[in-house]
Order: sequence, then C-alpha cells, then structure tokens
Amino acid sequence: MRADLRISWEVPATPPGLAGRLERFMGPGKSRSESVVETLGLLGCALLLAAGLWTSGATRDWSTAQLVVVALAGLDLIGGVLTNATNAAKRWYHRADPGARRARLLFVSAHLIHLAAMGLVVLSGDLAWTLTNAALLIGGAVGVEFTPVHLKRPAAMALLMAAVVVNLFWLPVPTALAWFAPLFFLKLLVCHLVPEAPLERRRDA
Repeated sequence: MRADLRISWEVPATPPGLAGRLERFMGPGKSRSESVVETLGLLGCALLLAAGLWTSGATRDWSTAQLVVVALAGLDLIGGVLTNATNAAKRWYHRADPGARRARLLFVSAHLIHLAAMGLVVLSGDLAWTLTNAALLIGGAVGVEFTPVHLKRPAAMALLMAAVVVNLFWLPVPTALAWFAPLFFLKLLVCHLVPEAPLERRRDA
C-alpha cells in the first residue's frame, strides 16, 4: 500500500438540467488541474495535427466536407483520449451501477458514426475500410468489456495493437490520415473501457 496515495471512487453530485448532463458526460468532479492538462494537451496536439496535415499537402486536395470531417474527428479523438483518461471519467463510467456497462457500450457504438463519416466522406466511399474497422471496434469493445477485470488492461492493449496493425497493412489510407486508427482505438478500447483506479495524492502525506 502506498501511504502517499489514495483511491477515490466517490462520484460528486451534479446539477440538474443541461449543465448536469454535460458534466456527467465529461465526468463529474473534474479537478482544475485535470482541466488544465486536458486543455493544454488538446491545444498542443491539435496544433501538431493541423501542422502535419498542412505540410502533407493533403488539405489542398480535400473538399470542404472532407476538411470538416477530418477537423471534427481530430478534435474529438484528441479531446476524447484526454477526457476518458481522467479520474473524473473513470469514476463515472466505471461506477457501481447496473447501467454502467450498457452506457459504456452505447458510447463506443456511437463512434460508428465517426467511421462512416471518415470512410464514406473522406475516403470517398471505402466500404471495406469502414466495415472492417466497425467489426474491429465492436469486437474489440465486447472483448474488453467481458474480459475479467484483472485482464482488461492487457487485453485492451492487445486489441488496440491488433487494430492498428490491421489498419497499417490491410486498410491503408493516405499518410495524412495515418493518425486516425491509433487515436480512435486508443480512445475507445483503452481510455474509455479500461477501469483504472482514480488515484489521488493524500492531502496529509
């Protein structure tokens, strides 16, 4: 046992209405330091991604619709990796609630829209890419969710690596889009579905 650390699964109360729903979606009780790291990480990584896309020259060949889809996907995945890795999100999405598993799987399933938008709009109707990644996502999510808790982390890592390798060798995309699959499966299979203890430093340590 670490005397300088503690684990806190207590989910704080949330306000009624839209503000409460948004807070629950992001994870109730997010600390100021978590918000700072999220914001700085999102800004820094989004700028790096934008610079990479610009220097690749791919943006000059994309339509407005394709640019919008890529920009929204990039922001959502970068922000989603960071948000789902916070103590606040871990406490909320892995709380002791009979409906928590269903909520996690619904959250993951909603990202089929991302695959459809990327495959059909940005990749000009690439059904093989879209359907294969959809199968990797749903299969991977079910695999992680129903794996015993002490094996979830390595199982999620294995499924993440498998999905990335499949995309690299059998579902190739332009170099400017090579970031999508790693961030997509990292966000959902690892950051969202793996329960991790919300660690905090003991204030009296």
